[in-house]
Amino acid sequence: MGRTKLSVTLCEMWGWRGQNNSLKDMSCRDMLRALDKAGRITLPEPKSVSRKVGTTMKIKHLAHDETLITGSLKDLRTLHVEIVSSKDKLVEFKSYIDQFHYLGFGRHIGEHMGYMVYSRDGLALSCLLFGSAAWACRERDIYIGWGKEQRKHRLNCLTNNTRFLVLPFVRIPHLASHILSLITRRISADWEKKYGHPVYLLETFCEISRFRGTCYRAANWMRVGSTTGRGRDGGHHNAILPVKDIYLYPLVDNYRSKLCE
Repeated sequence: MGRTKLSVTLCEMWGWRGQNNSLKDMSCRDMLRALDKAGRITLPEPKSVSRKVGTTMKIKHLAHDETLITGSLKDLRTLHVEIVSSKDKLVEFKSYIDQFHYLGFGRHIGEHMGYMVYSRDGLALSCLLFGSAAWACRERDIYIGWGKEQRKHRLNCLTNNTRFLVLPFVRIPHLASHILSLITRRISADWEKKYGHPVYLLETFCEISRFRGTCYRAANWMRVGSTTGRGRDGGHHNAILPVKDIYLYPLVDNYRSKLCE
């Protein structure tokens, strides 16, 4: 059985479909490739490959104007938020994140949404990427009140802020929390327009050795606990990943009932 047939079969077995009832084949293939790379499963050899297996995704690095931007928030408002959709905008978006975010751009699996934020004069200020929520997170799941079956069926109604970058040459007090507030007001509608369903809750994970989560707390995100650092392969005792604080932001008042339907 080839990779495509395998992913289609799994989608049919799991009932993994989008809001338009089409099989989420590409998302499933991305997941299978990630599991194969991590050594959790062994996939059949691909019949064709777009690039050599094992190579790192190449991100085009553009030359950016890094002139220092200082002052106050009122000097930049009203900010312009743009969804990353065009090819040119995606190249710019990837370049900023890969050059200036400590994790680089990486890859996203499944549903995702990218935003770029500009000043009223068109100066690039920030990039945000939202993607698939963590499959399992004990503190989060307890806070929501999720069982395994509820989580399985409603996980797509939650999204993870996997990257948040205020460009390093932008030094504006309170800018980060203001940007988060702008995004939280619109992301559910943007998600529904793109994928046919809303999201009810946002999550993010802040590495505690690097960040204090100040901008998230200032934007009224709730800290609900910390990760163990064990990941999926760390067993019961050994921490193999950085410990991270878990922050959540409800987009609707009845998010628990929506997520537990």
